[in-house]
Amino acid sequence: MYRSQYYEGGHIISAAISAIDIALYDVLGRNLGVPVYQLLGGKHRDYIPCFATTNAETKEQLIEDVKSLIDSGWTVIRTGIFPVSFEDSSLFEPRDSISEIAESLVELRSQIGSKPVLGIDYHHRLSVAEAASFCQKMPKGTLDFLEEPIRDETPQAYSTLRSMTDVPFAIGEEMSSKWQFMPFIEQGLTNYARIDLCNIGGYTEAMKVAGWCESHYIDVMPHNPLGPVATAAMIHFSAAIPNFAWLEDRSIEPGFDFDKKVYTEKYELEGTWYKVRDVAGLGIEIDENEAIKHDFQYWETPHLHRKDGSLTNW
Repeated sequence: MYRSQYYEGGHIISAAISAIDIALYDVLGRNLGVPVYQLLGGKHRDYIPCFATTNAETKEQLIEDVKSLIDSGWTVIRTGIFPVSFEDSSLFEPRDSISEIAESLVELRSQIGSKPVLGIDYHHRLSVAEAASFCQKMPKGTLDFLEEPIRDETPQAYSTLRSMTDVPFAIGEEMSSKWQFMPFIEQGLTNYARIDLCNIGGYTEAMKVAGWCESHYIDVMPHNPLGPVATAAMIHFSAAIPNFAWLEDRSIEPGFDFDKKVYTEKYELEGTWYKVRDVAGLGIEIDENEAIKHDFQYWETPHLHRKDGSLTNW
């Protein structure tokens, strides 16, 4: 599919290939009576540790949320970005955000100590200069990882940013081919590879990238689209690779409790991890007759703007 047309690749074709590839592994696993992770070479672990995400909108809420997560047993926590304006949800001024968020993270770290793993997803909203300024406003050790601080079209930009900060980067959820990962792996520009099975080309391509990362001592922190099928697919992938860090999970948050009438068998979070189950295929079941009763719900990526009216990244 990838090479059979003149204009190769792209996110749409890679997403389609991903869906087919994952489905074929599920079918083969069911027919052979073995888990998908067995088809990938066997499992390296019996459970999959996860990280939690907080979408706090103020420093006070951030500290409260993270402390609550730690009390619940979470040891790896990712934060998000505070809104610049509560009156206009589409307004985001990158430069205005960095001081407030940096100050909040410094205060948070001082209260939770050095043991919890703490990261932030900046959702590629910054420029190189802004990202460097953000990192330099915090003492060393405040962050354990910084996810997607800038866009990834130009690896050289990450190389420049790397020379300006030593905070570990988590990059890759938008990449739809091993070729996109190549410079980031070969040049050591990412410390955590955010491979997305549903974007990269399914298991076939994800295992190649994971092996490539292993040879460069880069851990994999898979990006999870969070639906029950994607989560199951990620669990098998995470079990089958040696260089795994944590899996993204948000099932503890409102809005991520999927209909059990549709998904009659799915993976459930056990504390802060998923058990790697000995089941045929992916280990999920979908009632298609129940699924067709639900209308498709369209969602569009938010469109953000600066104070001067110009567009900025979501």
